[in-house]
Amino acid sequence: MLVVEDDAAMRDLLEETLQQEGFEVFTAADAASALLELEAESVHAVVTDLNLGGVNGIELCQRVHALDATLPVVLITAFGSLDAAVGAVRAGAYDFITKPFKMEQLVLALRRAANLRDIQSELSALRASVARASAFGTLVGESEPMRKLRATLDRVARSDAAVLILGESGTGKELIAKSIHANSVRAKGPFVAVNMSAIPATLIESELFGHARGAFTSAHGKHDGLFVQANGGTLFLDEVGELPLDLQPKLLRALEQREVRRVGGAKTAKVDVRIIAATNRNLEDEVRAGRFRQDLFYRLSVVRLRLPALRDRPDDVAALVQHFLDTAPYNQGADGRARVRGLTREAQLALAGYAWPGNVRELVNVIERAVSFADGEQIDVDDLPDNLRDAVRTPPAGRALTAEPRTASAPRPPDELLDGVTFKDAKERWVSSFERDYIVSLLKRHGGNISHAARDADIDRKYFRKLMKKYEIEAMGAVSPDEDEE
Repeated sequence: MLVVEDDAAMRDLLEETLQQEGFEVFTAADAASALLELEAESVHAVVTDLNLGGVNGIELCQRVHALDATLPVVLITAFGSLDAAVGAVRAGAYDFITKPFKMEQLVLALRRAANLRDIQSELSALRASVARASAFGTLVGESEPMRKLRATLDRVARSDAAVLILGESGTGKELIAKSIHANSVRAKGPFVAVNMSAIPATLIESELFGHARGAFTSAHGKHDGLFVQANGGTLFLDEVGELPLDLQPKLLRALEQREVRRVGGAKTAKVDVRIIAATNRNLEDEVRAGRFRQDLFYRLSVVRLRLPALRDRPDDVAALVQHFLDTAPYNQGADGRARVRGLTREAQLALAGYAWPGNVRELVNVIERAVSFADGEQIDVDDLPDNLRDAVRTPPAGRALTAEPRTASAPRPPDELLDGVTFKDAKERWVSSFERDYIVSLLKRHGGNISHAARDADIDRKYFRKLMKKYEIEAMGAVSPDEDEE
């Protein structure tokens, strides 16, 4: 608490009483000293006499709120007039206490003020957390690559530097660009995206910089280019590696000079745009091959972000699938609830073991297709596309499964034979074989540490050991079953 009182005896009494009640107390004899204390110390509330020498308590309350609008101020006065009370309320005072008063009354008012201060601080922190979560909340996954990416994005978003996003097709480069924009100081400005590979080479210059009327045959009117449209915001240049070599100097000039000139125009226009570019090409190789300007490459890649492929974060597959099932319009029933709510264990293993060459984009398509095939509330292995099942299938005991798996349009009788065994038995063998390979791969990934491997698979360590015994899997050398950490 900060106690502001020009009467020394009263100031000492208030200080002693509040200290006995457990408060940490700072004191000041006048408004000027009080403001200096507030600059040096963090307090929960201010209690001040209304009548101070020079600046009075109401004026002090106004100055306190100019520094911190949420800091409660309790005013004490021997003159309990209506005008004084109204003045205190207008100044934003938390409470108004008239002398003589009982110390219990003041202590209660200050405890309430302190609680209000705590609530306001928590609310402010929560709002900041929600704002950040809203910006990066669409980035699903808690794997190590995703945690590192979020930490990097948080720093990148606070700067205004050009960003080059690298990654395979389907890894979500535009989603990352939107997240950076949404969490930056440019969030209220426009986000304009363009795919350079989707624009004919002859129209790229006009799209980027605009054109004047009559600049070419079809230019019937003036056109603002994407730079002008993105003014004050962010321009996302997707597949920037596809930009023709002859246009690269013009893009470089626009970035360096922060101005553009329409095709066929005589004047330049200043633009304030942050550039985020993306490519699935290796631009350094393109530079060495003479297909991309080195100076433009450096200008675009002040900050470089490399997005992990989905195969490099298999732990996120299940979370991504659940996110799609919970939010995708194609999975909403008539009551607004998700129709398909999860995966069978076999389907989880199949998805986790697939290489995902098309990354998250391919996963989205697979889940949409599986939802349309699913008969119940869970997606099963048989609801997955043939190419995915073929890619992860391991023939059991050296026997190849040559027959096509079941589809929704042609259900397979459970007693149909595949090379002398029923389809049900063959499926169980395949699942067992895949499960064994999955456990072995987890142990290799974690250097034989059973506890880490079980945690990675999200199963109990004792059950993981039971599976190792079932499939006759020995410890992987680095850590034996009895030596791994508890």
